Order: sequence, then C-alpha cells, then structure tokens
Amino acid sequence: MRATTSGRVLHDPRGGSFRFDAGAVCLDFAYTGGEGRYAVFETLREPGDLAAWLAGPPLGAVVTEPVTDRELADAKALRQAIWDVAHARAATRPPPAGDVATLNRTAAAEPLAPELSADGTSVRWAAPVRAGQALSTLAREMIDLLTGPLGGRFRECASDDCPLVFVDSSRPNARRWCAMERCGNRHKLRALRARRADG
Repeated sequence: MRATTSGRVLHDPRGGSFRFDAGAVCLDFAYTGGEGRYAVFETLREPGDLAAWLAGPPLGAVVTEPVTDRELADAKALRQAIWDVAHARAATRPPPAGDVATLNRTAAAEPLAPELSADGTSVRWAAPVRAGQALSTLAREMIDLLTGPLGGRFRECASDDCPLVFVDSSRPNARRWCAMERCGNRHKLRALRARRADG
C-alpha cells in the first residue's frame, strides 16, 4: 500500500473531537461508522461519502468512476469485518469465520496499482480507479497486518468504556490508550481525584 501514515479526527455526536491513530489505514476505515449503537457515528451515508473518504489522505484514491450503491454496501461489510477481526485479535480470540471470508473475498479483487510519474519523482494510483480496487487494497492491508510483525500488537483502549482498537507500533510496545488527549487524560484525572480523596 502506498499510504504510510494513518490517523483521523473522530467526532463525538455529543460534542468534541480528538485525533485517533489506529496504526493502519484499514483500521482508520473501520471507524467511519457502524451498526446498532455505532450508527450515530455513521459517515458513509451515500456513495459520494465513500468516494470522499477514499480520496482523502493518506490513501488518496480519487475514483474515476462513480461509486455504486453495491460498492457502498461492500464497503460497509468490509468495515464491519475489519472491526470484528481487530477486536477478536485484541482479545486473543479466533476471528469470526464470516469476517475472514469477507476479508478474503474483498482482497481477491483487483487492488489499486501504483503508477510512477514520467520523471520518477512521484506516484499516483493508475487509472481507472474504482472503489472496489480501493476496498481490495484495504482488505489486503488488514491481512498483511494480521499476519505480519505487528499481528500480536492489536490492543483495545485500556479505558473501561472505550471500544477503540489500535495496533501498537511503538518501540516499547507500551501504548495503552486510544489517545492521551482523550482516555489517557481522563484516566490521569480519575487517578488524581482518587489520590486526593484518599489523602
């Protein structure tokens, strides 16, 4: 995958936002919304929303053909599979078979192809760029992540009420929080209050 950086600003429907770096673009994609109680975070409401997300950094896959309703449905299925498998890995459980099948099926499609500029100094995705290719690229990244050197570093945020999962790529392998500015600081404040109450 061409993208080398990850991270997005997540917005809470009740107000506030924070930057969350899940450690991989495919994991960032898992936080574009969801089902059930996560439906309030949905950002992929129509095909154009998916096109906009794929075009944004760091993936930069500007689709050259309109995204279809089918591709949007496929994107949401992939998103759920990434979410479920990431949580399973963080909890050291086997991944759900249906989600593994979704990852494999999506990855089997043609991925995005990098294209070097004539002067050899820049790269872009070779046209045509279709949403399905971008989804295949994301699925392949997830498979590489699960089976690569960071496969054992999936973590769920240490906060009791935060479901965010990330890959800990820090050298000491000691990351505990989705973001220090959010759950890390909340934990520090709670600990400080508890110490003051005991004192």
